[in-house]
Amino acid sequence: MKHDSPAPTRRDSIIFGIVFFEVETALYILLSIADLLITHFLLRQQIENLQFVEANPVAREIINHWGPKGMVYFKFGMVAFICVLTQIIARYRPFTARLVLFFAIVMMLYVVIYSVRLYAAHAG
Repeated sequence: MKHDSPAPTRRDSIIFGIVFFEVETALYILLSIADLLITHFLLRQQIENLQFVEANPVAREIINHWGPKGMVYFKFGMVAFICVLTQIIARYRPFTARLVLFFAIVMMLYVVIYSVRLYAAHAG
């Protein structure tokens, strides 16, 4: 016997065990982890007279003041903010929340691809 759970309603939320857009959220988190790892890798590279720097000026200042630990806190603070924001928006406007999450995924995908291409262009 198969038991189908009811579709989430506006009153459901992450607090009550409903997480909206699980696959999209997981993809965003995985891309964010990839961004963090690639950024850390690039910042530690020593290639002749070339040194990679963080392109985001806010993140660069945080890295300069608090080092790698600050980078982790900043990047995952932003990830947490986007994830919580989309969960809140999804309670009232699911389509809008999905668009925000889709935009975040596209941006993270772009950053990851750009970082890999940047390394390949200068290291290979």
